[in-house]
Amino acid sequence: MTAKRCEAYYSATVNQDSDYPELEGDIRVDVAIVGGGFTGINTALELAERGLKVAVIEAKKVAWGATGRNGGQVTGSLSGDEAMRKQMRKTLGSDVDDFIWHLRFHGHDIIKNRIAKYGIDCDLKFGHLHTAYKPSHLPELRANYQECLDHGMEDDVEFVERDRINEFLETDIYHGGIYNKKNMHLHSLNLCLGEARAAESLGTLIFENSEVIDIDHGDNKTGKPAKVFTQKGSVTANTVMLAGNAYHRLERLKMSGKIFPAAGGLVVTEPLGDDVANLINPKDVAVYDCRFVLDYYRLTADKRLLFGGGANYSGRESRDIDAELRPAIEKTFPRLKGVKVDYQWSGMMGIVINRIPQLGKLSDNVFYAQGYSGHGIALTHIVSEIMANAMTGQMKDYDTFANCKHIRLPGSEWIGNQFLALGMWYYLMLEKLR
Repeated sequence: MTAKRCEAYYSATVNQDSDYPELEGDIRVDVAIVGGGFTGINTALELAERGLKVAVIEAKKVAWGATGRNGGQVTGSLSGDEAMRKQMRKTLGSDVDDFIWHLRFHGHDIIKNRIAKYGIDCDLKFGHLHTAYKPSHLPELRANYQECLDHGMEDDVEFVERDRINEFLETDIYHGGIYNKKNMHLHSLNLCLGEARAAESLGTLIFENSEVIDIDHGDNKTGKPAKVFTQKGSVTANTVMLAGNAYHRLERLKMSGKIFPAAGGLVVTEPLGDDVANLINPKDVAVYDCRFVLDYYRLTADKRLLFGGGANYSGRESRDIDAELRPAIEKTFPRLKGVKVDYQWSGMMGIVINRIPQLGKLSDNVFYAQGYSGHGIALTHIVSEIMANAMTGQMKDYDTFANCKHIRLPGSEWIGNQFLALGMWYYLMLEKLR
């Protein structure tokens, strides 16, 4: 059966939808990538730019998963930065702080350059406001602001006191914020589809509706290559990479218990019109707040409000996202009380316990990359570069991630999700006491 996209705003406003064939027969490439989201497509593009022959095998449609269902914000946030700093210090020593700062904003440059190089139309806008939902969030924000100044970003960032929030948003719920002109927001589905067309133009083969059912890892000692199998075909390759994130179910004996799906819900309102849009968000910024489970929102190109929030860590998707998010929308913007919601959807984020993206190998020929914990647009582009480097012999940054230790929870994914949900409840209780 041919997969269809979820009925999200992104799919309803796509510039040019994908229509790649199903894999049939056997083909031979240098690298086979399982998963057609940001990680898989951009690793393919990185490799194709270096002259390698690549095949991307996607079970449904390109960007069908979290890539085509997210909030569209490209920011320098890293939820696992302290865990990274602690573990990566063993590999990087005194260079660890510079490396983590590089992770914050290098993805922005990759995306901007890719959009310019390949002429990708994805409603790219600049400007983001990171807000303090409580007075207790202000010290953290001021420290983040100072860190930006210490790294030479004085022309890109501005601290906004509470009495100036109305210059950016028609709301009284925030106590301050950081305005960041380097951060971006965009139509994530159109970005990924544009990157897929760019990879295809360089010779990458892309297959949709082609679920991978088995992988032969090959044998380096005998020179036997790896092989990826679908119902109707196969791909023989020197190297295979798994890039399915929360959606894939391959290699469960080795991969289960490392990453857990958490459902995030989003809605998009009816068109607000220029007047209302300019009143509620006059500088057209993307926004998220400092809470552990936060609200995030922005205006779309056609002046709708795209609003996301909450997260279901049990692994189950919400049945009525509009009902769940409407109170937060109306509290943030009283002017929008009763506004009609035209689209609602959810997507599965790949959550890692320590929030460090997981890069590694299952065998000599099979790599994997996953686990962005809700910060995937910028991070996937950085990870794609790191993985392409590793598969062409440049191992330094890959080793920095691969050397990190991760907690692997025993038992089924359902049991792991319950542990995760319990942990999230604990953090939420702590936050309420702040």
